[in-house]
Amino acid sequence: MSTTRENGSLYTSIQNKIATIEFGHPASNSFPSELLERLRKEFQKLSDNEEVNVIILKSEVEKAFCAGASFDELVAIENLEQGKKFFSGFANVINAMRACKKLIIGRIHGKTVGGGVGLAAACDYAMATEAAAIKLSELTIGIGPFVIAPAVERKMGLAALSELSLAAHEWKNAYWAQEKGLFAKVFDSISDLDKEVALLSEKLASYNPQALQEMKNILWENTSHWDNLLIDRAAVSGELVLSEFTKNALAKFKK
Repeated sequence: MSTTRENGSLYTSIQNKIATIEFGHPASNSFPSELLERLRKEFQKLSDNEEVNVIILKSEVEKAFCAGASFDELVAIENLEQGKKFFSGFANVINAMRACKKLIIGRIHGKTVGGGVGLAAACDYAMATEAAAIKLSELTIGIGPFVIAPAVERKMGLAALSELSLAAHEWKNAYWAQEKGLFAKVFDSISDLDKEVALLSEKLASYNPQALQEMKNILWENTSHWDNLLIDRAAVSGELVLSEFTKNALAKFKK
């Protein structure tokens, strides 16, 4: 099923120590600010839930995995304060994923753009289908993937971040993303992906929760400064989105 709600949908189910978060939006599973805030709060809530050992992050199946931030909200930005707030949406979610005490498995079933790539990179373990091509197209409209760059670089390395960011017009296929470390495994079909996600999550949920949390701490070592770094990056994007170049580029997309 696809949601028709203007601000999208977000549902969480918990079974056998596994929490599954599923988000959706009519515009290719993109994120308006309200939905990003709901996702941030959900990660924070599950972090302290003793009935949860592992989290699965997924989106509605009929569309792309995530088309990034809301285009309608992007074109409506009129000042620096609005710009910083808009770009802080993904910053806050990535920081919530980083600080979450539970390991997060990403189930990436389709194309992923911009902030969606950041979400995949912020997962502790991500698996995908062959359809899960990725792209960072921000430079084409005069901004850059500044907020998500630390998460992408941490997972894929500086060279891959550079290639993705500078070749902003190019899609990279799922096997390229696997080779660079974003995806642990790539499958032919969604059904095969779901089987493997279920198998891994069940295994992890059966392990010592304290050991899982300590492993999470090690995986995210030396990232505590991201609380400030990502918000500072959001301010940079918020300023650039007001530039004449970006306003003209966005106007072309609106036509």
